[in-house]
Amino acid sequence: MPYRAPLQDFRFLLDHVIGFDQVSGTGMFAEATAETTQAILTEAARLCEDVMAPLQRNGDLHPARLENGDVGPTPGFCPGVRPHEEGGGRGR
Repeated sequence: MPYRAPLQDFRFLLDHVIGFDQVSGTGMFAEATAETTQAILTEAARLCEDVMAPLQRNGDLHPARLENGDVGPTPGFCPGVRPHEEGGGRGR
């Protein structure tokens, strides 16, 4: 079964636990509109579902390792996340 990010749970937490409307009403977070926040949550969910989740099994089979003081990442991890580190597109 593929991973699905719990967006409704995150939205509930923002709206009913954190008090999103009060937070976004402050000067520091005035640009955090409901639409912007939803777009960020949607993209984060897509990253988790499409990029990170498929790498998990490989990470179980071939975990990151420490060699001579350097961390060797799970094979496939860097190419999967590099486009997102650079602010770009879809990794695979």
